[in-house]
Amino acid sequence: MPHEAEKRAAARAALEYVPHDTVIGVGTGSTVAHFIDALGASDSRITRAVATSIDTQRRLRAVGISPITLELAEKPLALYIDGADEIDRLGHAIKGGGGAQTQEKRVAEASMMWVCIVDESKLVDHLGMRAPVPLEVGSGALAEAIAAASALGGSPELRPGAPADSGNPLVDVHGLDLSDPLRMEITLEAIPGVVACGIFARRRADVILIGRADGSVVTLAPSE
Repeated sequence: MPHEAEKRAAARAALEYVPHDTVIGVGTGSTVAHFIDALGASDSRITRAVATSIDTQRRLRAVGISPITLELAEKPLALYIDGADEIDRLGHAIKGGGGAQTQEKRVAEASMMWVCIVDESKLVDHLGMRAPVPLEVGSGALAEAIAAASALGGSPELRPGAPADSGNPLVDVHGLDLSDPLRMEITLEAIPGVVACGIFARRRADVILIGRADGSVVTLAPSE
């Protein structure tokens, strides 16, 4: 698979941020899968974690870590580890390629630090260069949400055969003006029926770890 060496490098580098004997938040995706494997083999003594998807729950159990709900965890969480479909140097991100953006957003917002782990291809000059904006939409509001996204200048497409863990449909919106990602995030999530969009601008990444093909990792600390 492409970029696997870069993903592994970023995932392993994230272990340096993991505190011992606490509950952390763990996201979803292929880079996070490498992190879970590394975490399970580490000496971090992490025994419980808040998972953002069914797939992450399964992967955590496989390495001996018990997934718990956000409601049962002491908050704020010290750390959230997750990837991104794309991210800019200010820490704004698009997430949700795996359909988990609703829970990812909840856990990120409940965490003191979000460390975002990505390969080099995910770093962009501005959002919208390589990924659409996913929307989780209540099934009864699908037509209205698609119409509203179109009215904003986007080209929405229903994602076939891949509902969110909640069972709600997912809509990928291409072509939105993301020059002001925070404004677009607020606008999309104000559409009736939209549960969550995949823009992470209200809650930006605190640290970005970018894995490179040679195994090195570039660390960015976003700031305005």
